[in-house]
Amino acid sequence: MRRFDRALLADLNVFVTIIRRHSMRQAAIELGVTTSAVSHRMRKLEAALGVKLLNRTSRSLTPTEAGAILAARLEVGLKAVDDALSAVAHHREAPAGRLRLNALRDAAKLLIAPVLPDYVRRFPEMQLDVSVDDHLVDIVAEGFDAGIRYGDRVPQDMIGVALSTPLQWVVVGSPELIAREGRPGTPQDLLERPCIEMRVGDNSRYAWELGNGASLMRVDVRGPLCANETAHALDAALGGVGFAYCPVSRIGGELAQGRLEIVLADWASEGPPFTIYYPSRRQVPPGLHELIGAIRESQGLPRLATGGKR
Repeated sequence: MRRFDRALLADLNVFVTIIRRHSMRQAAIELGVTTSAVSHRMRKLEAALGVKLLNRTSRSLTPTEAGAILAARLEVGLKAVDDALSAVAHHREAPAGRLRLNALRDAAKLLIAPVLPDYVRRFPEMQLDVSVDDHLVDIVAEGFDAGIRYGDRVPQDMIGVALSTPLQWVVVGSPELIAREGRPGTPQDLLERPCIEMRVGDNSRYAWELGNGASLMRVDVRGPLCANETAHALDAALGGVGFAYCPVSRIGGELAQGRLEIVLADWASEGPPFTIYYPSRRQVPPGLHELIGAIRESQGLPRLATGGKR
């Protein structure tokens, strides 16, 4: 049996990260080191093992045959290590470590931000690493512990836990826009008025869904702007550029101040809740379990005893 020290184990983890990210630069970002440090660790590992593990060109990075075999076996071994550490972590008095999340901008603002002060106070040994991104990503390939998306966007092979009640989507406009263009009385009226188009995480345009059940209508609006995030769309709506479509929970302040008004209120649509998801094969880290509980509690939902699909 070959003996190895901790430095070799760390180098093997660097190698697996490179294979998963298909890039030394991306691996370096995930590991929090420089690209040159990652390259140095790989040269050191190849020298220690006496075999070439990566084929590197200016345009691509692929494992050699030996590298592919090593990576496949390491994934199994490192998963066992991760599971063992997660099991031990459940016996700690308080969660500790780093938790990497990928979240929609609206989820970061509406769900994470309100609970963050109390969370970091209660768990000072936890570090949240939150990537705010409305584009769909493979959280496993990108090295995230969990992601937050709308419930209908959660991959089927993931465990999903609702973080909110179903979202209410509404059409809004500024008083200036309504005075200038007129208040729409039916969904079809939106086709004759300037609207802020939506582009979702897979870069496709999204038709606004109005109403529920048998009365649901999809309206393919048009306008002078297409936005891929709510904040941008709402800034434009506040400026009178066009009508916008958003969750009502996102505009509480603007409605209270009279800066935006809901139009077509009878056509508000109920959509899937914000949902956090993670790989089914992994134990839920204590820090993630506590974060899920804190968010659900803040949204008026019960804490879960275990992380199940809800």
